[in-house]
Amino acid sequence: MTPYNPPLADMQFALEHVVDLAALAALPGCAGADPETVAAVLDEAAKLARDVLAPINRSGDEEGSRVENGIVRTPKGFKEAYRTYVDGGWNSLPFEEEYGGQGLPIVVALAVAEMWNSANMAWALCPLLTVGAIEALLRHGTQELQETYLSKLVSGEWTGTMNLTEPQAGSDVGALRTKAVKQGDHYLITGQKIFITYGEHDMAENLIHLVLARLPGTPAGTRGISLFLVPKFLVKEDGSLGDRNDVRCTSLEHKLGIHGSPTAVLAYGDNGGAVGYLIGEENKGMECMFTMMNNARLNVGLQGVAISERAYQQARDYARTRVQGRTLTGAKSETPLPILYHPDVKRMLLAIKSRTEAARALAYFTAGQIDRARHLESEADRAKAQLLVDLLIPLVKAWSTDLGVENSSLAVQIHGGMGFIEETGVAQHFRDARILPIYEGTNGIQAMDLLGRKLMRDQGAAAAVFVATMRELDAALAEQSGDDLAVVRRSLADGIDAVEQATRLLVGSFGTDPARAAAGSVAYLNLFATVAGGWLLGKQALAAQTQLARGAGDIGFNEAKLTTARFFAEQFLTPAAAQLSAIGGGATIVAFDPDQF
Repeated sequence: MTPYNPPLADMQFALEHVVDLAALAALPGCAGADPETVAAVLDEAAKLARDVLAPINRSGDEEGSRVENGIVRTPKGFKEAYRTYVDGGWNSLPFEEEYGGQGLPIVVALAVAEMWNSANMAWALCPLLTVGAIEALLRHGTQELQETYLSKLVSGEWTGTMNLTEPQAGSDVGALRTKAVKQGDHYLITGQKIFITYGEHDMAENLIHLVLARLPGTPAGTRGISLFLVPKFLVKEDGSLGDRNDVRCTSLEHKLGIHGSPTAVLAYGDNGGAVGYLIGEENKGMECMFTMMNNARLNVGLQGVAISERAYQQARDYARTRVQGRTLTGAKSETPLPILYHPDVKRMLLAIKSRTEAARALAYFTAGQIDRARHLESEADRAKAQLLVDLLIPLVKAWSTDLGVENSSLAVQIHGGMGFIEETGVAQHFRDARILPIYEGTNGIQAMDLLGRKLMRDQGAAAAVFVATMRELDAALAEQSGDDLAVVRRSLADGIDAVEQATRLLVGSFGTDPARAAAGSVAYLNLFATVAGGWLLGKQALAAQTQLARGAGDIGFNEAKLTTARFFAEQFLTPAAAQLSAIGGGATIVAFDPDQF
């Protein structure tokens, strides 16, 4: 497997020209995000990702996690790497100083997390879930729960999980059967949960499960669900660990990929009931869990970016060294050349590179809006930023993870026959990527969330504001000379027009024919995300051209930004604008007889 080298230059360029990190650092509570500090943080994170996490990615995949006498053992090196991570304070980056956090913006922590996931996605799933548990406790936990659990979770000494899925209730969370019965100041939890990422492991001394369960006599469906905190070990009043709680791992799933990550089946209450503590109000569990799920959806989208980057580096480096064939330029040279010179290999590499950079930009932009929603001085401005976050989260999650699969598949293709052989390592990226469009609500569910919740709650008003924001780039692009930005401008304008028309179409049809609108929702999400990604590549290309005109920055880097943006515009923006027929053509899907499959 090719060594991983974090793309620090591209990450910092996106932070500067997509997120506008300088403006973010000027907001109250974000002073620590000055460019020098952030550059130092990214540089140190790169060392941990490159030198500690990446070397145990392949071995972790081969060894996998396993159960021994009821104890889950993670692969060799995982536990030691996690201790290095905790000792370095990496888990605490974006959290409040009150609980031991460092108070850096979410977007900085997101950029750092990209490196963990590129280096070793199976390992990085553990802190990803802990971050979500922290967010849920911060928003909905009682003061007592926060004082007992947050500092240990923020430091990473304890890890968190999210327990939704049951054998009979996959995405239909309302069908869950896990029970909770009140007993004094706590509840007793009984039931079974499946697909629990890092639901049991040996990397931390305590695991904090956030569990959805149903109280007796509550309404059917999601309205009768509550959220509970269930620790692996009970915590004494002095903060030390007490007795083992009544929760155990009965088995680990055997998976297509992410073998190093233990995906557990958990049994609650085999001996009377696991002690749990209510988070939020009774029967309001889904509201609390969505805090955790939205965080997870952003971070899973980031995993799509991360695995795309890792697959790109693997394919690029292979193409540089694999000698096969000659050029098609008409030269008489008999010297074989690396496949990097073949036009179709260039096409595939540019496809991976451009889509990875577009998806990274969209994820970073969204995280930057989360920071603005928390730190802008005006309540109205904070609310506007939050509406944009809500709109973009399903785009980031679904589009980026689909790209993770497509890009890692292209990386296998670039390797040719060797890509189908495990020893090259590229197949692992493809296998690992495949879970991402399924995690945290399948991508079809993300499309329905975008349509049914995000568009319809304001009849497309937030989408219209974002469309208007994207249009503002046109004037700046028009002022520039050269073919590259002219192509980007034309394709982007067509794409934005298509998003605007599609939004009106779906908002208008949802009330009268929701099934038909739903049938076009995936195509709509892909169109919207592709155009948003193209817009952000256009912003970066404009910045690169400005730097070239001033003689600033690295010439090769800036020229590559222009080429990448143009390629994306030609290959992906232009076809995306033609998706209106697919978005409006849902009647064909709805009318098809299921018996004919």
